[in-house]
Amino acid sequence: MLTQLTRKTTAIVAALALTFVVLAPATAGAQAVRPVTLPVVGTVVGGGTFNGTATVTRFINQNGQLTALGVVTGILTNATGNPTTVVSTFATPVNITAATCSILHLDLGPLNLNLLGLQVDLSQIVLDITGQTGAGNLLGNLLCAIAGLLDSPGGLARLLNQILGILG
Repeated sequence: MLTQLTRKTTAIVAALALTFVVLAPATAGAQAVRPVTLPVVGTVVGGGTFNGTATVTRFINQNGQLTALGVVTGILTNATGNPTTVVSTFATPVNITAATCSILHLDLGPLNLNLLGLQVDLSQIVLDITGQTGAGNLLGNLLCAIAGLLDSPGGLARLLNQILGILG
């Protein structure tokens, strides 16, 4: 019954896995972990709907597989309209796939130059540079990390605070 809901949230959990690990604040002996709550809305096999939240409380290594642990809570309304409160723990594998990030997009329109009687015509040029992240992609990992630092002012501040905590 909740398998459709689990599949829909797997991609969100995977994206949060890296964010959760990187952005969790460093403390003197351990990492403080704050739960992340995500909305879960969907349909149920056989008719009905589910409306609730999934709270990822932590990540573990389960037999070599990164696994997200948490609690799903919400209201399950069956096909006849009868609501039922659902509170259920979950453990779902997290698959982190190679991601990409945009490094540079350069779009030059057509150029027409007249250089002392020499006519130069250049058609439109579009240059896209994309970073590929993942194991073994050193330059892609580095450039995507640098490109993502300034996405939000808080991101850079958190990263610098983590570095200070490690050096501290």
